Amino acid sequence: MTARPRLSEVRFQGAGLSRPECLITHESGWVFASDWQGAGGIACIAPDGSVHRIAARRPADDPLRPNGIALEAGGTFLVAHLGAESGGLFRLHPDGTCEPVLLALDGEVLPPANFPLIDAKGRIWLTISTRKTPRALDYRPDASTGFIVLIENGSARIVADGLGYTNECALSADETTLFVNETFARKLTAFTVAGDGSLSNRTTVATFGPGTFPDGVALDAAGDLWITSIVSNRVIRVGRDGRQQIVLEDSDAGHLAEVETAFAAGSMGRPHLDGSPATVLRNISSLAFGGPTLGQAHLGCLLGDRIAVFDAPARGLACRSYTAPLGTLLRQVQT
Repeated sequence: MTARPRLSEVRFQGAGLSRPECLITHESGWVFASDWQGAGGIACIAPDGSVHRIAARRPADDPLRPNGIALEAGGTFLVAHLGAESGGLFRLHPDGTCEPVLLALDGEVLPPANFPLIDAKGRIWLTISTRKTPRALDYRPDASTGFIVLIENGSARIVADGLGYTNECALSADETTLFVNETFARKLTAFTVAGDGSLSNRTTVATFGPGTFPDGVALDAAGDLWITSIVSNRVIRVGRDGRQQIVLEDSDAGHLAEVETAFAAGSMGRPHLDGSPATVLRNISSLAFGGPTLGQAHLGCLLGDRIAVFDAPARGLACRSYTAPLGTLLRQVQT
């Protein structure tokens, strides 16, 4: 594959962020991140590194907890709400107005939501990691209650079920294949996408070994998949032939051994995710290609307060959001 960048070459963008789990890059040079400060919202990071916030207009006792986010044309954001017991999908406007898009399905309140994805037809793919409460009960090798919802023309339906803790998903360039990470089943899965959005031909693209818990997924221009692993702080490039290459890593052997023991015993919990001895990468959770040539990899994380950036040995596939018109978004966040 390609040469591996050094950890010392990682640089940082922004400051004072709160759980910037998911990132969106834009051709303007701005980066948008999920934000848990106050009532929650979006942190907007300018090219000069300054941070501007869209604060959700929510009661203090009912904050928005953004996990995955998606940028819509016009400058609004879809936010997957990761509540303690319930979730849902919300639309957040630049002025902080927050409106529900989907809160329940088939008569049941949605569990904490993970990640939204918008396709070329304007349909929304929403991943739900687990039906178990609290969700840490499914940090297990036998996790199998995750699912994917497709929202189209105001109607929602489950298009894939029985997944091992559903996390980020991504579409191939022609949108005929949907890739999704099953974090605690430790695999990257692919589905064939039919014209009506139905999913079939569930296939395992890659399985991952000790220390790897796949969270984020992004495609490069060659069609290879870039996986971020929580706990081990690994960036893994998965080739179209299934080969894997660790591109970047900042892990501690003792910490990984402790987590692996708990995972195998079925006792892995929040403490294993909420603490890390790593000093550079702070529990990385997502990757977004950005920069003028899409040659920079930006890393979202669970524990850090900045965005890690490195020069990737590949150009990213341009996501639809990269060139999305922003409307009055930038003017509003800077006033």
